[in-house]
Amino acid sequence: MNKYIIFIALIFCAGSSYGQLYYSRTGSIGFYASTPLEDIKAENNQVYVLIDIGKRELAFSSLLKGFIFPKELMQEHFNENYVESDKFPKATFTGNFTGSVDVKKDGSYPVQVKGELTLHNVVKMVELPAMLEVKGGMIMATAHLMVKPEDFQINIPSVVRNKIAREVSINVNANCSPK
Repeated sequence: MNKYIIFIALIFCAGSSYGQLYYSRTGSIGFYASTPLEDIKAENNQVYVLIDIGKRELAFSSLLKGFIFPKELMQEHFNENYVESDKFPKATFTGNFTGSVDVKKDGSYPVQVKGELTLHNVVKMVELPAMLEVKGGMIMATAHLMVKPEDFQINIPSVVRNKIAREVSINVNANCSPK
């Protein structure tokens, strides 16, 4: 809940850094986990993203039930058995980035992101490279990271353990407009 409050506070602090805030309500998070037995993938296109260029802060929030799977049964198992989305409905990230981004000049700006990823009510520090691409007054943010379900206390029953990868590849993308 605390991360949600921080995210909302970032959205409403626009007055302190006018012209430096960029946001999206249609960011996407996709994940992919492959094993010899089965590939598991899903995408969520209802991700809220906020980037404060002036303060070099960023945040995202996503409802876990927003992930769409190619197979309905996978989606049901994901929500009910693994992430327990009724009990833990959101995944959030709040953090900072290092690197320089000139919003007045189109170009690609590599940054290093560091912050807290919250999933399944477990908070983990993560650090990863990301790209902020400025184009026509918009910012396209992209990042990739690998996570282990057990790091977030997501239990995989031994019966299906071989069908689910030990690490999950996650891609984050967002086209952000100035606020």
